[in-house]
Amino acid sequence: MHVLGYDWPRLHAALNDLPAALLFLTVLFDFGAWVTTRGSLRTAALWTLWAGVIGGWAAVVAGLQAEDAIDHGEAVHELMETHETLALITMGVFTAALVYKLFRRANLSPGEEMALRGLSLAGFVGIIWTASIGGRMAFEHAAGVPTAALEAEIRDRAKNQPQPGAEAADSGHHHEDRDADHAH
Repeated sequence: MHVLGYDWPRLHAALNDLPAALLFLTVLFDFGAWVTTRGSLRTAALWTLWAGVIGGWAAVVAGLQAEDAIDHGEAVHELMETHETLALITMGVFTAALVYKLFRRANLSPGEEMALRGLSLAGFVGIIWTASIGGRMAFEHAAGVPTAALEAEIRDRAKNQPQPGAEAADSGHHHEDRDADHAH
């Protein structure tokens, strides 16, 4: 299935960075509001929390759909399950914080604010951990890259590798030229 011209894996990749950044800003704004007692930072924290939660759940839905749409082996599958669990927990944490703030109409006691701040900090750790697992899937296991494309890339890379013994016969100019091209 394609949504807005994206398949599910690409839509997940397109959606996951902004909510993570917004939720990170939520935590920063909240701590800034606590330290400075500025109402504008408290308001910014609530708005970024709203946007981060909505966007985060959109990224989760796209990720759940992408799970069955990508080629992967057992190692990626295990990472994917961990990534999914962490994403659901993290979004649950931030959603709970948002719902509680809305329920209390942001009229929180100092104890409630401190508890929610701790919850947001736990959510922030969840974002980092979830992103780390997602990065491992993408960069160490090429999750989301179709097998045929990955095989073609491996063949292409192999063609450009120096052959054993070729270094001695070659004065090195070819590799220097290639390295200079890659520097641009």
